Amino acid sequence: MTVHEKNVPHARKVPQWLTLLGVLGCTTLPHSAWAGGILLYEAGQEGAGLANAGAAVLATDPSVLMNNPAGISQLKGTQVNVDGQLMLGDITFSRDSNNTFSGGNGGNPLPYFPGTSFFVSHQVDDRNSIGFGMYGNFGLSLDYDDDWAGRYFTQESAIVGVSFQPTYAFKVTDDLSIGGGPRFMYGYYRTEVAVNNNVLGLGNAPDGQLRYKDGDWGTGYNLGILYRLNERTQLGLAYTSKIDLKFKDSPELKHITNPLLNVALNRLDVDQLKVDMTVPQTVLASASYRLDDHWTLLGSLNWQDWSEFGKIGVEVDTNNAGTSTSVDRSYKDTYHVSIGAQNQIDNKWRWNVGVAYDTSAVDDKDRTVDNPMDSAWRFATGVNYALEKDLDLHMSYTLIYMGDMDDQQTKARSGDTVSGTYRNSMIHVFGGGAVWRF
Repeated sequence: MTVHEKNVPHARKVPQWLTLLGVLGCTTLPHSAWAGGILLYEAGQEGAGLANAGAAVLATDPSVLMNNPAGISQLKGTQVNVDGQLMLGDITFSRDSNNTFSGGNGGNPLPYFPGTSFFVSHQVDDRNSIGFGMYGNFGLSLDYDDDWAGRYFTQESAIVGVSFQPTYAFKVTDDLSIGGGPRFMYGYYRTEVAVNNNVLGLGNAPDGQLRYKDGDWGTGYNLGILYRLNERTQLGLAYTSKIDLKFKDSPELKHITNPLLNVALNRLDVDQLKVDMTVPQTVLASASYRLDDHWTLLGSLNWQDWSEFGKIGVEVDTNNAGTSTSVDRSYKDTYHVSIGAQNQIDNKWRWNVGVAYDTSAVDDKDRTVDNPMDSAWRFATGVNYALEKDLDLHMSYTLIYMGDMDDQQTKARSGDTVSGTYRNSMIHVFGGGAVWRF
């Protein structure tokens, strides 16, 4: 990522309809402290109750195209899937004795967040199927108290990625299907960070602030294979390509009263702040095994290429020698493993349950307050109810548990440190939706 800035009065506005679409479509918008980077598996779909187990083989509704495009080849007629989701976070920061900044603990940066998604599939003939999905499975959002101890690293930040995916699937044989399609993502980035007007820690001037927002479109693709090994076993393999997003706009600097800081910022001699990021490529492998007419076991393995995510974030760091705006990151690839089970209780009720573990994209020493991620356990359950012959309703609950996360982040130039722990961190995800078949 290249980061520059200049003191300019106003940032270019993102079109309101795209911002609104990003908010409404970001069903899987992670908010902070997400394991496995900032990708989320829960989109309100029935499979959310399985903690991602069997995601590449679970062809029960059109949402399968998000995980494996080949899955829509198993769906009859025309099917429409609408899902909703509500996240409730319990993520609070507690300062410790190593903290050198004034201010509070920041409150809970994730009190709640709603979202929605939409999927549709259509069987053209016995071999060909098409589909479309609008969903969000990339992003984070944080909103701390403005006067908290970590305000010089972040006060508010949001990365939202909303995907639009046309999909085509072809049934090569009765047992083998392939599928794929382009993935168009609209990315929206926003950040607010306090600027310390007391460059050498002298004086009592109120903070200034940097505000920045921009949007960009990126393009990638999804590919998948679905294979029925025998009447009991199905295997699925899917690949999602990386997507490059480039944010480039003029930041807004407010209330910068220190003349030395103003000179230092303007000495950068550019008129735009640039933030480049890569939505990581992923590989997902899943399997299902039908024990009998009621029970099916499912599992998934997943790899996400977070080492290419790069640097993301904006902060102003000053001392008497100058000013810096770069933010170092040391992300690494993540891995996911999940197991689950489905119980077809009767011709109306189906029960899902799953557990998963995700590794962290950062080591403890590299954790940052603008994305305090860590490894996490997922515990999920849900039910599907056939209300009518062609209408199913589903709901799910997932507990994402990260535990305690230490965070110590130091300004490279000034040497000041925000230090503390996110204690007993967890997120509750409630989802539900409906599937119509025509």
